Amino acid sequence: MTPRSTRRDGRATCNVASWRLATPLAASLAACTPVTTRPDFFPYPEAPILILDARPERVTRELATLVPAESLRIERMNARDGYLETAWYDAKTGRSFAGARDLPDLPASVKIRCWADPYVPGQTRLTVEAVYRPRYDPSLPERDLEVIVPKDHPGSGIAGRLIEKAKQRVGVPKAAE
Repeated sequence: MTPRSTRRDGRATCNVASWRLATPLAASLAACTPVTTRPDFFPYPEAPILILDARPERVTRELATLVPAESLRIERMNARDGYLETAWYDAKTGRSFAGARDLPDLPASVKIRCWADPYVPGQTRLTVEAVYRPRYDPSLPERDLEVIVPKDHPGSGIAGRLIEKAKQRVGVPKAAE
């Protein structure tokens, strides 16, 4: 970049060379947006993780077709971000609910979240989290009240079936078998 020059009135001006350098830099920074549809938290460490033999976008789209087969309603999904989240689902009545405030039976209600992250080229690290809320407290954020479902909870069975169906649809790497 060349130094700035000054005009007769004393104001500084930029020359053409500095604009040629600054324009591509500004354009590249605008293209790298940190906006994502994923939540601002990570899955619980206890959530099951598996490696699938497909790219994250495909895995997320396949999950989007499997979730309604389990009578769950998708609340948020973005194949590019590799994220899918269901609405709250009451396992006893088989109904989905938009918000946590409307849940008639907190211990029986479950929410499934799936994170599809790139692993190695052509493979995905899928995390499937099934959570429930043992109590309702409007003074706390929703995530602070969520707990991973126990093995005997109906939500654990739903998450397990989603994992098995995803394995069948996209396959697992030979090393993981």
